[in-house]
Amino acid sequence: MRKDYNNCFPKDFLWGGALAANQAEGAYLEDGKQLSSADMVTGGTKDKPRMFAPRIVKGVYYPSHTAIDFYHHHKEDIALFGEMGFKMLRISINWARIFPNGDDLEPNEKGLQFYDEIFAECQKYGIEPMVTLCHYEIPWNLVKKYKGFYSKKTIEFFVRYAKTCFNRYKDKVKYWLTFNEINCATIAEGGYNGLGLLQKKDLLNDELIPLADLTDNAQERFEALHNEFVASALAVSAGHKIKADFLIGCMINRITWYPLTPNPDDILACQTKNRIFNDFAGDVMVRGSYPTYIFSYFEDNNIDYSFITKKDQQILADGKVDMYTFSYYMSNCISTDPEVEHVGGNITGGARNPYLKLSEWGWHIDPQGLRYTLNLITDRYPQVPIMVVENGYGGIDKVEPDDSIHDLYRIEYLKKHIIEMQKAIVQGVPLIGYTSWGPIDIVSVGTGEMYKRYGYIYVKRNDDGTGDFSRKKKDSFYWYKKVIASNGQEL
Repeated sequence: MRKDYNNCFPKDFLWGGALAANQAEGAYLEDGKQLSSADMVTGGTKDKPRMFAPRIVKGVYYPSHTAIDFYHHHKEDIALFGEMGFKMLRISINWARIFPNGDDLEPNEKGLQFYDEIFAECQKYGIEPMVTLCHYEIPWNLVKKYKGFYSKKTIEFFVRYAKTCFNRYKDKVKYWLTFNEINCATIAEGGYNGLGLLQKKDLLNDELIPLADLTDNAQERFEALHNEFVASALAVSAGHKIKADFLIGCMINRITWYPLTPNPDDILACQTKNRIFNDFAGDVMVRGSYPTYIFSYFEDNNIDYSFITKKDQQILADGKVDMYTFSYYMSNCISTDPEVEHVGGNITGGARNPYLKLSEWGWHIDPQGLRYTLNLITDRYPQVPIMVVENGYGGIDKVEPDDSIHDLYRIEYLKKHIIEMQKAIVQGVPLIGYTSWGPIDIVSVGTGEMYKRYGYIYVKRNDDGTGDFSRKKKDSFYWYKKVIASNGQEL
């Protein structure tokens, strides 16, 4: 009998979109907010890296400072999401709006009120909010004073912040994520974004340097990641005490890796990459303990893991997450041949897959990889609810003379990924929601550009600082509205 993919989405499936505070809000020093780590990073392009200096450099473009001014346009934007029929909106709270210095004893009331307004607008349109507590930014003071999450003191500050949010919004928010793409800290490129981890010499140098050139210390990076695991587990336990029906999840950056060839060297290298990058953080947060394979990795890389104490192990066991959420944009290949062609990607690149097309930014387009990934996650964590909380197409949009924007390439990308989600659900994957990335154009975290656009809604804002922040509906706006209204039957 032919399987009916058209009626497979649950009737309460959570369709929506996702954005992050530092890529959308702007108003970077308004109403008591102080600098965050994201505010210290300049714009770039796919060919020019984003840059960092420990002080704001005059005359340099910092995209988070204005972003798309969601801070002042949120009512308009959420109304547009409501018009599309969103069931869920994933946002992040900017930690530095609530605790401007990170180690403050009392929260900033104006910051709390801003998110009260966000959730009130969501409620008006029947949109369920999902909140990420830490999405690639922490208060800059915690970076300078405590070396980010390398200090165990930062665990205390994060838990205070989490409890404040849980208590304040407990009747408005049910779905929570502790850290965005926490697994990116397993590679050198993720040390600054996710952990706020800087070496002293990086803080003493006033010159702008590429983010990739920041000093990396694997020992300190994995210790800081461990502190994030502990902070997350403590927050989960506290959240469940505050409200028992909270659903609190991990959020993993899934870059599914394939061996480029059947060469056993490629296969084993690929297995290691998938274990460390894709599986490790999820295993700790879903299963509540460190997997055995990570200790072999630590030993092979001269990482002393005595920082994992018995007390911490109990905290991890007690603070397991309720659901598994992840981002998926692409897959990549692993090759042990240094001569093969390499391409870029989300945080990290890989060997060129000859069977897949590339986006304008050099990312593999692999819808079937999403189904494969969903199956892998389901097999690894049986009975755990799953959500795809980021998936989207970053491309160059052209505004026609009549103000229309025909983004068929985005529709095709999303359509093919939704079809693969349908097939995965029929095969038994407990997928409960899909929040595509960038429902409105926002700053790209990888390149800091507005030029690379993801949204169903165009924002008139350019990388040279021009544009009036006006919003326009793209063709994909009407397409996604139809998808949601039909619960995935009309694609």
